[in-house]
Amino acid sequence: DSLPPPLPKKQLQRAESLPEQGPSRHLQGDPTPWAGSSLYSIPVRHKEGAPSSIPPQDRPSWGQKKPLTKSQSLGEPVAWSSLQKASSLSPAELTFGTADGELGKLLESPAGVCGVVLGCQEATLARLSGRIQEELMGLEEQQQLLEAELAGKSWAALRSLEREPSCESGDAWYFRVGFTFEQTQLVLAAKVPKPCCTSLGVQSSLGVHCNIQRLVGRFTDRLPRELVLPGNPGEQSGSTSGEEPACPATPPVLQVLISPAVPYQTLAGFVKGSQGLHRTSPGHYERLACLLLLQVCMGLEHLRVQNVRQGDLCPENLLLVQCPGPSQAKQDKVGCPRLSLPRLLISSFFKVKDKPRPCSTSQEQDWTEGLAAPPSQGGDELNLGMLIYQILHVDISLEKALGFRSNRLPEIPSLSIYSTGLKRLATLLLHRDPHKRVSIEQARSILQVLLWGPRQELFARNKKSLSLLRCWLEVKRALLLLKFAERSVLLGSPGLEEWLCCRYFKEVTEQTLYQVTQVLYA
Repeated sequence: DSLPPPLPKKQLQRAESLPEQGPSRHLQGDPTPWAGSSLYSIPVRHKEGAPSSIPPQDRPSWGQKKPLTKSQSLGEPVAWSSLQKASSLSPAELTFGTADGELGKLLESPAGVCGVVLGCQEATLARLSGRIQEELMGLEEQQQLLEAELAGKSWAALRSLEREPSCESGDAWYFRVGFTFEQTQLVLAAKVPKPCCTSLGVQSSLGVHCNIQRLVGRFTDRLPRELVLPGNPGEQSGSTSGEEPACPATPPVLQVLISPAVPYQTLAGFVKGSQGLHRTSPGHYERLACLLLLQVCMGLEHLRVQNVRQGDLCPENLLLVQCPGPSQAKQDKVGCPRLSLPRLLISSFFKVKDKPRPCSTSQEQDWTEGLAAPPSQGGDELNLGMLIYQILHVDISLEKALGFRSNRLPEIPSLSIYSTGLKRLATLLLHRDPHKRVSIEQARSILQVLLWGPRQELFARNKKSLSLLRCWLEVKRALLLLKFAERSVLLGSPGLEEWLCCRYFKEVTEQTLYQVTQVLYA
């Protein structure tokens, strides 16, 4: 029980170093708490295509392979394989209820702790993204059952909720109808295409996407007499004075498409009705503009994978759908803006190989033919650039944008932190040389950086590098999860904007951020 006597001082003076020990379960190196900094200890997923303009001193250290020495430096990345050897669980499988015995196998070094935390964050973002998407669009199994239930049905199985269309787009009218499904009263949209505007064959072959209109039923039938199509009020309903006409017109036979998402407005109506909001709350409105444009880009990216194009990318053909969200009382309690973000739907399509993109003007046709624009840099980029000006209430025509004598686009007033970035994006999309226009995919990345960073102020005191951007991503992912936790207590389930943000931080890499910020902040 007694302590051994201290060693003689002369022995300590003769010992210049400790003897080398055998392999240890802990990493060797600086024992200080900050030695396992997340800057060096994260598990790296290196991707090809890093910016060629990165100076050699700023290139990531994990790209250079070094022979391992006897003592593993804390400056080297810790591979997930080495952590998984100690435990059979992956970060995606770890929960708050995981047994401490399993956790202990992963926590034997500071680097291991950091790797576990970062892996759990990425796995949680992926799970949250999937659950929010189910909340926004419904369970896929339920949608398939609804489609099977509607097969063979016609107007007789539906209950008209309104006499007139709830929304009119450039290619169709939309009626709100009721349908009983599994003892639940559903509200669906009955889409009546305008003459020569149907795209059923193309639309039926598209996969499921949040920003693409989904169809769950279709039939051909006479329009019920109680429904009125704008422009022909007497053809379906008879006399408006209450008297029966002498010879009532026969209701026309029309194609009807059923969609689970009920549009309440087009983007054109939204822009027209929000001019006052743009003046009084420019920051809030232009953030909404970025989020709507982001949804357009996401929908267009999905269509390109399917080799399909949007029929006419204009505000009149983009639909808006209300998203489930917290009550107005809860929003008022935490100071949320009253104008919430709607889900945007693309609803008009055609196959690329079947029909060229219609030119809005002869000047645009001459312009595109003269420069022989490649298919990947075609009309979608031009129309998206025009859409930015239209949403920001700046008058512009395609002739001005592509005019041979005009090299300057109309000015976008600097009203918020988003104005300069949107102007920069519009300029890149409307570049006179099609080969120098940014793609839809690049436009989507630029909008994401505008919305959620990194902002230019990050590089005011820190030299831009992949290491800096990687650390920024780590911190923002952690803060995002904390924000979700706080929001769930105050407002309940996350909404559409949170889902878009979650997807961004789940997928983006430091290499992408480097490239996008180079273009955006040039």
